[in-house]
Amino acid sequence: MSLNNLRDLYQQVILERYKKPRNRGRTTPIDRQQKGHNPSCGDTIELTLKLNAEGDSIEDVRFEGEGCAIAMASVDLMADALKGKSVTEALEMVQTFQSMMRGEAEFPQELRKLNVMQGVAQFPVRIKCANLSWHTLKAALERQGAEPAGFVSNE
Repeated sequence: MSLNNLRDLYQQVILERYKKPRNRGRTTPIDRQQKGHNPSCGDTIELTLKLNAEGDSIEDVRFEGEGCAIAMASVDLMADALKGKSVTEALEMVQTFQSMMRGEAEFPQELRKLNVMQGVAQFPVRIKCANLSWHTLKAALERQGAEPAGFVSNE
């Protein structure tokens, strides 16, 4: 795929997910919850997660909040990709996404939709926007209980 086609796809997916997010709302029940904030540009999200009975697999992810198109698209794509993943797999995905933002990795075929976010790496000041949801997810999964411990910042 040419660079121009890749940029077009990146822009199309970002705008589509920004305008019509598929995972907005709150899970029922809420097994994990975390707020995240990007002080650089004001993006704010609140993630809620529904886990399986054993607490080791993600059944649903929802978000609320406001932010730029990149932040909102990133959280929506992330929520789709996490459903059915184990907590361990989700934490590994956080690492892969952050490596992708540094140009060091990409997701495998079954998670290829997340690779459209690679285009963000061309704009270093926007990487924090894309990473916000992933930082927030990591904090939610590393804590026990449904109550958030204030805001997580990605700075």
